Amino acid sequence: MNRMRSWKRIGCMLLAAAATALVVVSSASAHARISPPVALAKTLQLYSLAVPTEKSNATTKSIVLTVPKGFSIDSFVPSPGWHRQLQQTGSGENAVIQQVTWTGGNVPTEEDSLFQFLGEASSAKTYTFTVKQTYSDGSIVDWSGPESSAAPAPTIEAKSSLGGGGLSTVTIIALVLGAIGVILGAVALFAGGGKRQVA
Repeated sequence: MNRMRSWKRIGCMLLAAAATALVVVSSASAHARISPPVALAKTLQLYSLAVPTEKSNATTKSIVLTVPKGFSIDSFVPSPGWHRQLQQTGSGENAVIQQVTWTGGNVPTEEDSLFQFLGEASSAKTYTFTVKQTYSDGSIVDWSGPESSAAPAPTIEAKSSLGGGGLSTVTIIALVLGAIGVILGAVALFAGGGKRQVA
């Protein structure tokens, strides 16, 4: 079981660049977004959080992500230029991350702060995250409102299967990339003699 999780982890890391391209599509609406917006429940995969800097003459200095109950974050892709602090319960394999704070960034207007992590939804339902964005002038944007608001909260809809025909093209691509990542991860693991690099 641990070896399979390692394969998935390595494979997803190899596809971080490809997932970044998917974020560009989902963040085009200038809201804080988590991609893919639709995912399989009980499946470890790569997610990307993109938060736009919309304010003129200011930069994004910190981002705080609050994780909903039932959604677990396994590990993170390094974010150059940012420092990460976790609020969690438990430790080791039993650790449950409740909140992630990234500080030290300096993202200018019309650019996105981008963070990536491996996560898993425990059941099929909609998970609502909240994001607090702090600008260099001290102003704060709380991305926690409904979809119709000016600052909607990012959501992920976890599904129990791919049936129903309701998946978007972006979501299908993301799921295919995730499957390829597992395969590439297995190849990388065997090629490296079973040794896993920790990000």
